[in-house]
Amino acid sequence: MDTSPLLGYSMADDLLRSRRLVRHAPPPLRGAARLLRRASGRRMRLREPSFRVRENAAEELEERQSYWAYSKPVIVLDLLWNLAFVCVGFTVMGLSMEEKPVVPLRIWVVGYILQCVVHVACVVVEYRRRREVGFGEVGWGSGGSGSLGSGSDVEDYGSEQGMADDETSVTKHLESANTMFSFIWWVIGFYWVTDGGQTLLCDSPHLYWLCVTFLAFDMLFVVICVAVACLVGIAVCCCLPCIIAILYAVTDQEGATEEEIDRLPKFKFRRTGNFEKLNGEAQASEGLMTECNTHAPTEHVISQDDAECCICLSVYDNGAELRGLPCHHHFHCSCIDKWLYINATCPLCKFNILKPSNQIGTGVV
Repeated sequence: MDTSPLLGYSMADDLLRSRRLVRHAPPPLRGAARLLRRASGRRMRLREPSFRVRENAAEELEERQSYWAYSKPVIVLDLLWNLAFVCVGFTVMGLSMEEKPVVPLRIWVVGYILQCVVHVACVVVEYRRRREVGFGEVGWGSGGSGSLGSGSDVEDYGSEQGMADDETSVTKHLESANTMFSFIWWVIGFYWVTDGGQTLLCDSPHLYWLCVTFLAFDMLFVVICVAVACLVGIAVCCCLPCIIAILYAVTDQEGATEEEIDRLPKFKFRRTGNFEKLNGEAQASEGLMTECNTHAPTEHVISQDDAECCICLSVYDNGAELRGLPCHHHFHCSCIDKWLYINATCPLCKFNILKPSNQIGTGVV
């Protein structure tokens, strides 16, 4: 997985595909996190680790979205939706054979139907490719943990992967071309409908309202996609625990089990610095983390800069229960336990708690 906080594709590319239902909803959540980071500055007082957690969470959410997008229910809904557009288009054109519009609306409807057909073909090809290669089987927190065989098995897998990549490249280019064409075609259709005006409404009412309906649905999906992307992006930046809680409630366990999480050390936080408030808000204070449930508890000094949970952005209170990870990062138990249940990696440095032996020395202290 690309760990850089850069988007793999642009927001505009997905917005142009807005008619394609939720499977192509705009996912630039990491970009939203970075934009909010620049806009907020000192006002939100978000530190670098907190932003890093949100960028990693946005990246993981985008990855999970890609798996949801090609789940069978979403694919079936997408295909039925686009096929419904095709059937309605042909039906209305059949009922309006005697209409003679002043602008070539029939050509526009045929082009619109062609876009839907190409999109359906691309969806079917990509869905079959993912099933054959097994992309749909990969869990969110798997991190590619499955082991490959040796010798001919590895070679066969490599050749299959290469063929899948080539097929994906062709499908991706075709879908991108279809997306650009759909944008240009929408502009042309909007111009023809507005240019015809009342003349179209009187001479070709069926074709007129068909085109208006198609144009309106496209615009509606653009608005919905932008609104959802903005709301999710803001939620990831400002209310990450809510996102984690929702995912924890609606998804199956794909990260660490409860037993594996419970094996991680738990600590009690105790303030050693002065308690201060600024504008009515408690300020972080240096303190000690004392290990719980052990006969020889160890203590770790926490500086003032680190005495804050990077997930919920709350400072550590006296007696707060913290969970320490093998990478030496710590969070509120209530925050990190739900995260690890979904994804068994540190939200700050992506250290996999299930495979610590392979990552010794990679944790950031």
